[in-house]
Parts: sequence; structure tokens; C-alpha cells
Amino acid sequence: MEIFQIVSIGIIASILSVLIKNYRPEISMYISLVTGILIFIFVVTKLQTVIEVLNQLITKVGIDEIYLSIVFKIIGIAYIAEFGSQICQDAGEGVIASKIEFAAKILIMVMAVPILVSLMDLIINIMP
Repeated sequence: MEIFQIVSIGIIASILSVLIKNYRPEISMYISLVTGILIFIFVVTKLQTVIEVLNQLITKVGIDEIYLSIVFKIIGIAYIAEFGSQICQDAGEGVIASKIEFAAKILIMVMAVPILVSLMDLIINIMP
């Protein structure tokens, strides 16, 4: 199972980071950063099958593909912002982390506008 590989990588990197932190804190931060990127890349490659299944479902239902694209972009923004925010928090930069989270919330809100407009049009058309 992939989760055992991910957890093993995380535990090994954590142990290395803790051992090295007292002597070379900058290398400890690099270990955390590289480990996070490796885990992120490993997980992102697994999402391809989910995307394919959702595309098939969207095609069958007849929903415009632009909405699925927007949803994927929103999910991507959320995950990347969370990843970046956690890296900044690990580096002791909580203020920068909170700014990343704030920017992600604004970008998600902007990306969601076409879906909200479409939903409002649908509600207006249903009402007599």
C-alpha cells in the first residue's frame, strides 16, 4: 500500500530532520521541504485516475466541462496553498503562512464566481 511508503518517507525524514536540526538548522529545513515535495508529487500522480473517472461521469451526465475544470482548479489552489502554508509554518514564518492562506481564499472565491452565476441563472429559470 502506498500509504506505508508515504508514512515511512515522512518518519525517516522527520528523524533525520530532528537529528540534524541542532547542528545545521538550514539543512533540516531543506530535508522537510524536499520530503514534502516528494510526498506531494507521489500523491498528485495518483489523482490522474480520479480525474479520468470524473471526466467520464461529466460526459455521461452532460454537464459543461468548464465547471469540472473550475472545481479542479479550486481544489488545486486549496492543496497547493495548504502545502505552501505548512512549509512556511515549519520554517517559523507564521505571518507569511497566513498570507498564503488568505490569498488562496480570495483566489478560490474569484474562481467560484462562474459557478455561482450559473447556479443563480438556474434558480431564476426554475422559479415562475
